[in-house]
Amino acid sequence: MTTVHDFTVTKTNGERKALKDYAGNVMLIVNTASKCGLTPQFTGLQKLYEQYKDQGLEILGFPCDQFNNQEFDSIEETTQFCQLNYGVSFPIFAKIKVNGDQEDPLFTFLKNEQRGLLSKQIKWNFTKFLVDKRGNVVERYAPTTEPEKIEAKIVKLLKE
Repeated sequence: MTTVHDFTVTKTNGERKALKDYAGNVMLIVNTASKCGLTPQFTGLQKLYEQYKDQGLEILGFPCDQFNNQEFDSIEETTQFCQLNYGVSFPIFAKIKVNGDQEDPLFTFLKNEQRGLLSKQIKWNFTKFLVDKRGNVVERYAPTTEPEKIEAKIVKLLKE
């Protein structure tokens, strides 16, 4: 059976990262954007990361420019923006597509595992996928779901 651990993603420096490296950790995978009305969610995501990273939480940010061009052209600008404005220290990966012909295979898998309200497609920035320690996608959260609202479920998965 395929899990999130079977995928590799691209880091901001172009190197590949195997998600099996996160096996045994709970992951929150998010498609992000720097110039979106929901961008302040970086604050909540960072807070969760700081509070639970030592217990096994990993937050993985994937910048995406598919929704009204709300991401910087260069990944360097994106990472600087996230660090300077929100203190982001969790991993931010290379910019990707989450829908369409060129969508990243990880997001194809995530969407197939947890459909949205009316369709599989990701409708906006900051869609969140919660993944258990075994790499199973257990929940999908709408862009407007604040990170704090996911905390109880994260804590539960960390204890499993």
